[in-house]
Amino acid sequence: MKPARFDYAAPGGLDEAAALLAATPDAKLIAGGQTLGPMLNLRLVQPALLVDITRIPDLIAVDEDDAWISYGACVTHAAIEDGRVPDVTNGILPRIARGIAYRAVRTRGTIGGSLAHADPAADWLTALTALGAEVTAYDGRSERRIAVRDLMTGVFETALGSDEILTAVHVPRLSGEARLGYYKICRKTGEFADAIGAVLRDPERRLVRGVAGATEAAPIVLDDLSGPDGTSVLDAHALRQDLRTHGLTEAYALQVHAVALERALAEALA
Repeated sequence: MKPARFDYAAPGGLDEAAALLAATPDAKLIAGGQTLGPMLNLRLVQPALLVDITRIPDLIAVDEDDAWISYGACVTHAAIEDGRVPDVTNGILPRIARGIAYRAVRTRGTIGGSLAHADPAADWLTALTALGAEVTAYDGRSERRIAVRDLMTGVFETALGSDEILTAVHVPRLSGEARLGYYKICRKTGEFADAIGAVLRDPERRLVRGVAGATEAAPIVLDDLSGPDGTSVLDAHALRQDLRTHGLTEAYALQVHAVALERALAEALA
């Protein structure tokens, strides 16, 4: 199949893009198009207007300060994988980018597009939740920051307003000893995961945070997994009980998500 007819615009700035969104309620933003393209071809979405934001300079910029590094929403997975943008996470971000789908997808797909699409099985959603990242949303009048852990409200649904553009992803600087354990269970390389486990351990901040991703809903965040000395107090029994408390009760789902988290935790503590 081919897409239904639509108009196309390629604004040169954020204000122009926001104005186009506000003027056309059923408009869609497109950046890498790795998800939206197939959806258009299958006519799962039929927007009146496609707003191409890849030519907006602010959306490919990278800024740093003492606390955060901010990536424009149109920075590609491949740019992060290849080290063409700075990294303040001790190699965590390039590693996550390297495991996303296939190289052709990573060359076009964008970090902001992945988050805005809100697929539960997406790598960035789980990893950035574990890292404590935030995003900026802009509606043409004002900006607001949203924690990635609060961004996804349902499958393919986010806290973004219909006239808001996800413009940047902010990742906190980690201490030199910080480590992210990350384990993904999928049937073959490049496919969507059945389960993702991510555990961030940052001894300097006495922090151990676990995240279960690919749960067919928003990621499950397990906070305060560290004792007073900064070491993990999580064991397999407690982990499974936490997952049950958050709604994972079906035997297979509980098993694969628990295993993913256990292996991520072992890597984080190694």
